[in-house]
Amino acid sequence: MVATKPKLITITVNGELSGEYVDAVETCATQALAQRGPIQLYLRDVSTIDEKGRALLARLATKGVRLGAAGVYYSHIVSKISQSGA
Repeated sequence: MVATKPKLITITVNGELSGEYVDAVETCATQALAQRGPIQLYLRDVSTIDEKGRALLARLATKGVRLGAAGVYYSHIVSKISQSGA
């Protein structure tokens, strides 16, 4: 799901950030980055993140995308990625 506010684009991921779903999220993020505004990617009700998903989050963080998450575990992952970029 992508929501555009006047000064912020929010991409919300529900379900999984693994396998083929990573490509769909990456496509949304690439389109949002082309608009050159601030972007936030929020993980909500995510049950799985595989290595491909973690790599995407790290790439997006290095491009300036703000990462957020619901839940202790995924909030911790997002915090680590945001701090280290990996």
